[in-house]
Amino acid sequence: MEPEMEDKTVELMNTSGMESQNLVDDLSPKKNTVLKLSNGPVVGSRKRPSEGNYEKEKEHCIALFDQWSEADQVEFVERLISRMCHYQHGHINSYLKPMLQRDFITALPAQGLDHIAENILSFLDARSLCSAELVCKEWQRVISEGMLWKKLIERMVRTDPLWKGLSERHQWEKYLFKNRTSEVPPNSYYHSLYPKIIQDIETIEANWRCGRHNLQRIQCRSENSKGVYCLQYDDDKIISGLRDNSIKIWDKQSLECLKILTGHTGSVLCLQYDERVIVTGSSDSTVRVWEVTTGEVLNTLIHHNEAVLHLRFANGLMVTCSKDRSIAVWDMASPTDISLRRVLVGHRAAVNVVDFDDKYIVSASGDRTIKVWSTSTCEFVRTLNGHKRGIACLQYRDRLVVSGSSDNTIRLWDIECGACLRVLEGHEELVRCIRFDNKRIVSGAYDGKIKVWDLQAALDPRAPASTLCLRTLVEHSGRVFRLQFDEFQIISSSHDDTILIWDFLNVSTNGQSEGRSPSRTYTYISR
Repeated sequence: MEPEMEDKTVELMNTSGMESQNLVDDLSPKKNTVLKLSNGPVVGSRKRPSEGNYEKEKEHCIALFDQWSEADQVEFVERLISRMCHYQHGHINSYLKPMLQRDFITALPAQGLDHIAENILSFLDARSLCSAELVCKEWQRVISEGMLWKKLIERMVRTDPLWKGLSERHQWEKYLFKNRTSEVPPNSYYHSLYPKIIQDIETIEANWRCGRHNLQRIQCRSENSKGVYCLQYDDDKIISGLRDNSIKIWDKQSLECLKILTGHTGSVLCLQYDERVIVTGSSDSTVRVWEVTTGEVLNTLIHHNEAVLHLRFANGLMVTCSKDRSIAVWDMASPTDISLRRVLVGHRAAVNVVDFDDKYIVSASGDRTIKVWSTSTCEFVRTLNGHKRGIACLQYRDRLVVSGSSDNTIRLWDIECGACLRVLEGHEELVRCIRFDNKRIVSGAYDGKIKVWDLQAALDPRAPASTLCLRTLVEHSGRVFRLQFDEFQIISSSHDDTILIWDFLNVSTNGQSEGRSPSRTYTYISR
């Protein structure tokens, strides 16, 4: 102890004899304390010195205590606490707890720091934000004036495709991502909107699980057409490739045929489009590039010796594969400037499908193998073996490869180590098309069925096989050739010459049987 502190302690302890004795007694554990231990709380009984002496001594101690520095006061209190018993420590702890708590959300605006309080509360989820509103009027004011329910919905729309899709379809996106203006509703609007969105999401998820959908059907028949081999869609249109050598563009709302592109001399087996071009591959062995708005042919690539079975393009790179067992890697500087970079060989049968990202090119073949190549160098990396018959389809994303085969199974693979993570069984014939997102796998097969699988359960080795298939959808009367899906719908094409739109968002509730809904059909007959 410092000399100054020692002097003050001596001064305090050297009061009159009676005061000193009483003070020492008061600072020491009481010897006459009786503790009763029972199933209830601890009960203590104490005797206090005469009221006159205690009050006088207490005031004298406080007067001395007030004269000391903060550091000395802390040290003195520490010495007092060290002389107390556990029971007394509990009382002191209960006394200090509320004193140590600080309502910083209320305190910050008082210092002109409203934005900091708003920023802190903006990290809360919906349940916590509801609780925060009930703390006090000041917290409620911060949440309301900070438009924190609006910010929470904006955060969900930015990060979750289901929220983003709902915002576009229900048109409340126009009230988001805007600064405070007269056009922006008050915080109460977003507070009431949030539970409505949650209800919509729960309804959509239930529709997927139960197979409830609204069905729309496009009949694509023409005199010599035998099927719809490929398709892709967006909010406005569906573009399909047919066996009759044509590409048909459909209005997604009215289901009317807007345009027919002709030029291929064989069936259109694969296609992909973006905002500028449509790229198609055909059994005539060529790849054609079309202007998406006018339908004009911009380029024709002649390289493969047999049918072009699949293609993918992104970020200036295109990969095509063929019945001739080869894979071609192309550089796309522009729609009219496309040059061959490399030809990949190694498969012993037709290469049925390719996919790629910045790291890997993945191909699958009738030779029962999946091969992995480096995207940057085009060097071979590894082979994935496991299917018992030829592989007809696959998708690759974020390290996961999902493939479908003529052995009627679907396999999930880890592309980095080559391990097969799960085998899904259920289709009765060749699995022809497959897509997945972060929740589901959707597959179509030659048995005419579309199956919806739980992806997260499939990746869990403890999940029973019987729980993996969520639903089987049966509407096509022929082989399912291609499908694409998002959070709200599946669009599929088939050998039965139809395109089906399975809508899980706008589901009729007029007593239709589960898994089947009234359909709307549009038939196009070419002349």
